[in-house]
Amino acid sequence: MRVLVTRPAHSATKTAQRLRDMGHEPLLLPLRRPVHDSAAAAAALARTSGAIAVTSAEAVRVISALGERLRPHLARRLFAVGDATAEAAKRLGFRSVFSSEGNGSDLADLVAAQGADGLLYLAGMPRAETFEGKLRERGIRFSVAECYRMQPVAPDPAEIEAVFAGGRPDAVLFYSRQTADDFFGVAELRSALPEESAIRLLCLSQAVAEAVPAALKKNAAIAPMPDEKSLLSLL
Repeated sequence: MRVLVTRPAHSATKTAQRLRDMGHEPLLLPLRRPVHDSAAAAAALARTSGAIAVTSAEAVRVISALGERLRPHLARRLFAVGDATAEAAKRLGFRSVFSSEGNGSDLADLVAAQGADGLLYLAGMPRAETFEGKLRERGIRFSVAECYRMQPVAPDPAEIEAVFAGGRPDAVLFYSRQTADDFFGVAELRSALPEESAIRLLCLSQAVAEAVPAALKKNAAIAPMPDEKSLLSLL
C-alpha cells in the first residue's frame, strides 16, 4: 500500500521506517516544520519549580537542546500525553514521568489525580485548548511557556508531482487538525482527490477528521486511540 505521510520531516522519517516494516511504501510530503524557542523554555523552567507537562514530543525536543541547563530540572515530575512522548522524556533523563493514554483532557485528569498544582505547560502554537481548559475546570494552577511553533510549509509543485507520479496514494495519514487543513487548502492536493476517489484518509482523532471535506467524509477513518500505533492499525 502506498501511504502518504504529512508529518514534519523529522517525525515522518520514523513513520516511514515503521511503514516499510509493515510492508507499505511511504511517500513523504511534510506540510509543517517546527520552529523552536529553547530560550523561552529555559526561562520558564528557571522561574518555576513544580511539575512539567507536555502534550507533544516536540516540546521534549526543544528542551533537549538545553544541555546542562536542563540537569537541575530532571527531578521534577513530568506529565506527558502518550507513551512515545513519555519515553522521549525518560531518555532525556527525567526520572519521574507519568503518561496518559488519551488526549489533553485525560492528561489533565492525571495531573489532578497526582495533585500536581503549580504546573508548567511547555506548549506549542497552534494548539487545541483541551488541556488548558480541563486544568481550569479542575482548579489547577498552571503557567504556559510557548516554546515552539509549527510553521506551515507550502509544498513545491514538483514535490506534489513526484508524490503522485506513480498514481494516487492508497492512504493519507493526518496527525493534526492544522496539517489536515493545510492539505485540503492546497489546490493541487485537493484536486488530486476527486469525490469518487477510494483513497483512505486516516485521522489521529475526531478533531482531525473534522477537517476532511464533506464530499470525502466517507473515506475518513479515526484511530481508536490518538497515537501512531492506533493510526497505523487502520491500514
